[in-house]
Amino acid sequence: MPDALLVLEDGTVFRGRSVGATGTVLGEAVFNTGMTGYQEVLTDPSYRGQIVAMTAAHVGNYGMHPDHAESDAMQVAGFVVREMAHRPSSWRARGDLPQALHDAGVVGIEDVDTRRLTRRLREHGAMRAGLSSEVLDVDALLALVRESPSMEGRELVSEVGVREPRVVRPDGDVRLRVAALDLGMKRSMVTGLAGLGAEVHLLPSTTTADEVRALEPDGLFVSNGPGDPATVEAAVATTAALLGEVPVFGICLGSQLLGRALGADTYKLAFGHRGINQPVLRRREGVVEITSHNHGFAVDAASLGERVGEQRYRTAAHGEVEVSHVNLNDDVCEGLAAADVPAFSVQYHPEAAPGPSDARYLFDRFADLMLAVRDGRARSVLELDVTGEVA
Repeated sequence: MPDALLVLEDGTVFRGRSVGATGTVLGEAVFNTGMTGYQEVLTDPSYRGQIVAMTAAHVGNYGMHPDHAESDAMQVAGFVVREMAHRPSSWRARGDLPQALHDAGVVGIEDVDTRRLTRRLREHGAMRAGLSSEVLDVDALLALVRESPSMEGRELVSEVGVREPRVVRPDGDVRLRVAALDLGMKRSMVTGLAGLGAEVHLLPSTTTADEVRALEPDGLFVSNGPGDPATVEAAVATTAALLGEVPVFGICLGSQLLGRALGADTYKLAFGHRGINQPVLRRREGVVEITSHNHGFAVDAASLGERVGEQRYRTAAHGEVEVSHVNLNDDVCEGLAAADVPAFSVQYHPEAAPGPSDARYLFDRFADLMLAVRDGRARSVLELDVTGEVA
């Protein structure tokens, strides 16, 4: 196999063997701690613009299968592994990972000390990087890296969300209509909403509040997606305008945008949360969920407004908001629940693709909230108990 070179913006160098497509790519170097789920990672639009390193030592064991794809294409800028499985062992495999990378035009590198790389990113933060099987001169590749844009301030949603509205209907009867701002929405999230009996209207990120109102939806879903939440101004404006009118549920980037719509700031984490083993405390019930994550930004809860209780804040325009979920590794805000308008969010991925299913109940919680608001039984998700009934 030909040689390949990975260079971080601080000058750290990793040499290995090329796998996948031939070429040169630039992006933000990040690491994912999942032992499985590499296909979901590769096809998750939230990874747009990132060179992803897997901390698992052996990647590709079970091959590729179309049912595991989260979008129509591979989304990562580049892929880094310690050792690639060139011959999958699963009977379900419909192809191998190296060939899939090649066919998708994704530049990859193997035989890299991913433990050293992960420690570097963990200690110094995610940073710009270059990966190449063409440019093998360190100084030349490093110069390209240092000229490339940072993830902070970068708008990527327009590259991955739907450009025209599209409707996905459930298999059975329609009992709800959901307007979904598609910021790079994973297929499994669409499936999760449709599984509620919802007719899902996938909408571009630039959709206005009046365009959403014209659909007469039972709820607004704000999806996952890539890039800096501060750049997705249209979706924030639409979400803010609809707060109090329809129930709102945000996931990942959608949680950050809901936070901004409520008046909070967002900030870039040092190295982010990416993996399927993140412990999150559901504060009201004192329950710990093991969750699937992929985000490099977070909501600054303290910027919501005046603190009026433990992890509760009074916003300027939308009443009180609780920090409903907290990451137990670093105390980062992992979810919001409004007390005076029907809106809530989580920073992680409850559809569990890939990852544990501890948080799948949140889709049912969204359905319960939409039905309760439509029937006039509740106005806030905090009025519902753990079974979804009005407390």
